[in-house]
Amino acid sequence: MSERATDDLEGWLRSRTPERGLRGKSAAVLELLLSQPRRASYGSAGELAQLAGVNVATVTRTAQALGFAGWPALQQELRARYLSSLSAGQVAAEHDAEHRSTGAPGSPGSPGARSLRRDLDGLALLNRRLDERVLSTIAEAVAAARRTTIVADGSYAAVGLALAHNARLAGYPVHAVTAGSELVNAMATVGEGDVLIAVSFWRLYENTVLAANEARARGARVFAVTDAASPALAAAAEEVVLVPAEGEAFFPSLTAGIAVAQALVTQLAAVDPARTGAAIEAAESMWTRFGLLHRHPAPPR
Repeated sequence: MSERATDDLEGWLRSRTPERGLRGKSAAVLELLLSQPRRASYGSAGELAQLAGVNVATVTRTAQALGFAGWPALQQELRARYLSSLSAGQVAAEHDAEHRSTGAPGSPGSPGARSLRRDLDGLALLNRRLDERVLSTIAEAVAAARRTTIVADGSYAAVGLALAHNARLAGYPVHAVTAGSELVNAMATVGEGDVLIAVSFWRLYENTVLAANEARARGARVFAVTDAASPALAAAAEEVVLVPAEGEAFFPSLTAGIAVAQALVTQLAAVDPARTGAAIEAAESMWTRFGLLHRHPAPPR
């Protein structure tokens, strides 16, 4: 794979550059990000500083000038964008190359064990960087909305379906839709007083971007859960939750995305506990009537 950045990656970095531009040593760091995205995606701040001929503090200042808290936050999105430019086979090859560079083939443990460790690392990263204020903002918006539509396609549909299912159990009109006529029909009824949540990792579906922008134009509040927000999606979204989604194999991990869905529903249930309690009681009653809820006998005293 060429070290040259893709047009999308370059456009994203350029769009984050201050109007006055970056000068001197910071300009050298930016040029390295543009010309060697793979190295920047996998290297430490120290390695990047050495390649650019600067010190680590300059790497940090450059990341901050681009709108990030520091190099780790910039690298997370840079790496997500770099991997999204690759095919599934190329992503798998990148992981193989990463494992070989650490020593033994793969790395200690089976592929399944490595996948579990990567997910645990992703959850730790999510825990360090997640802004609780954003979770509260989204939960309160959903609670106040006339209805909420979650747009999630492909593998990411699992995150959207889990979020919608549990939000309905909590007493709120939330539904998940995918592509095609279902999405078009849903968007035809979106308007003021509604919320749209776009969920997408690795490769951003064009329909998801179109839906987010259409909802924003119609007066709905728009939020995004993604690993790398495109300028088009970020412009439509009021808040963006960045989620680590790199998997061990050729497909993205949904673990951190599901964790965010769980956190959102937990926050939503706390907005109006009485409403959620009544909704759960009504649902359990209906499950019992339909014979869907199996209750274990009480243990003997």
